[in-house]
Amino acid sequence: MIHLHCTKKLLAKLPLYEDGRLRGRDSRPLVAVDSRTNPLSGWHANLITLQRRNCVLFVHDTTRFPVFVPALKKADFAELDWYFQDGFMNTLLKAGADDEHMKAAEKLLAPLVCDSDTNRSVLGTLNNMGQDVGHMLGYDQCSVMDLSPYRTGAWLAERPCMMKGVGDYLLPARAMLELLVP
Repeated sequence: MIHLHCTKKLLAKLPLYEDGRLRGRDSRPLVAVDSRTNPLSGWHANLITLQRRNCVLFVHDTTRFPVFVPALKKADFAELDWYFQDGFMNTLLKAGADDEHMKAAEKLLAPLVCDSDTNRSVLGTLNNMGQDVGHMLGYDQCSVMDLSPYRTGAWLAERPCMMKGVGDYLLPARAMLELLVP
């Protein structure tokens, strides 16, 4: 399973079972990938509103790798697991992942388990990335519906991020690729 730490705003929209799993159409049982040893476990997500559209931005805790999912409708929140996995794999491709990275990522993907435990440092990165997307939409005068979610995620992954406790900047795309294939 992959732990997803949600903001209160996003958690209120998600249809969850008591154990934190999403009530999707094809809710799969938890697989054997242990969240304590899975390097992909540990994401934060926030619901952001861009041009009156519900969008979800995910950020990996240790690499700050983003996944952007735009224009979700109410029924889509039950299928957030699928949107996350699709967005993650395609954003990896856009960020320059090769076949070895993709196979490693596919093995580590598991169903999301949501909770409300958050980290202020990661939330700060989430807010900065959300503001960057909002600024880009305003500056380029384009619609959120015209955005390529995978290319937007890769664009955010190319921007340097600061992490609490790390003295230097971190490039999320490079950090995620190194995490998948050291």
